[in-house]
Amino acid sequence: MMSLAGKKCIVTGGAGFVGTHLTRALLLQGAIVTVVDDLSTGHHDIAAQPTGGQDNACFIKHDISSPIDLHGDVLFNLACPASPKHYQRDPLQTWKTSVLGAMHLGEMAVENGLIFVQASTSEVYGDPQVHPQSETYWGNVSTQGIRACYDEGKRAAETYLTDLARVKGLDLRIARIFNTYGPGMAFDDGRAVSNFAIQALQGNPLTVFGDGTQTRSLCYVDDLVDGLIAMARTPSARGEIMNLGNPREYTVREIAEMVLDVAGLDGALEFGPLPQHDPMRRCPDIAKARRTLGWGPKIEIHEGLSMLIADFKARLAAGETLAPL
Repeated sequence: MMSLAGKKCIVTGGAGFVGTHLTRALLLQGAIVTVVDDLSTGHHDIAAQPTGGQDNACFIKHDISSPIDLHGDVLFNLACPASPKHYQRDPLQTWKTSVLGAMHLGEMAVENGLIFVQASTSEVYGDPQVHPQSETYWGNVSTQGIRACYDEGKRAAETYLTDLARVKGLDLRIARIFNTYGPGMAFDDGRAVSNFAIQALQGNPLTVFGDGTQTRSLCYVDDLVDGLIAMARTPSARGEIMNLGNPREYTVREIAEMVLDVAGLDGALEFGPLPQHDPMRRCPDIAKARRTLGWGPKIEIHEGLSMLIADFKARLAAGETLAPL
């Protein structure tokens, strides 16, 4: 594996949940990091990075749907809100960020000789008819539903970048990221795990959409970050698409009950209508990542939920504002 010590890394979307954790991990490995974000959903504070990190990191406020010219060694493109609540707020901008952003950054990476790690998503599989999902599955995605701005935006980004690799030699690695959770999630993230944690800590019923039998596979954020970094560091990952996620599958109802159990709280479940095109099953086949990267998740879900809930409790106690869910 290539060492990242002293390497110049660019993290677009670096002020978001995963981006912040990735920036911290890169700094700890001795990388020099440039964070690029438009702060539409993220928050960035260089001073909050590890000791000395502020000396090896800088922040640029920029919307990647417009061109930018940056030099370095590795580019991690995490730009684009990943929560349906956030990406559906401005679907046109979501699509522009995914597609125009990939175009501008990809062409910049070719010109400046960067390794390009693209954060794609399990949403490219839509509501899958194949289970678990491997990288060879083409997906079952609506082009017109309320999730399409994100799902189809990420699919189009994969297409453009893959063609750029074929035609112009882009050093491309695509990570299809499955459900990720952990400390630092926004209180108003809108996804099941963060909703359940906040509702439990408030003493409110936990809102389960549908009958709760739909499944998700939850990967702790540090495990995901390890996978993204391994993709950048591994020469044989060039030109590959890999699922990064936890292959252990739980129903949404089981996840809600685990949150209550880990928090040591009693609580009721309330059931509401299932959102349009919400996938019924979601579980990655990670055999390719295990084989190519030697990567797999290490944090068990009860341990991960304990760290998430401890983080939420500490932030609430410190007076962090809780936006309405």
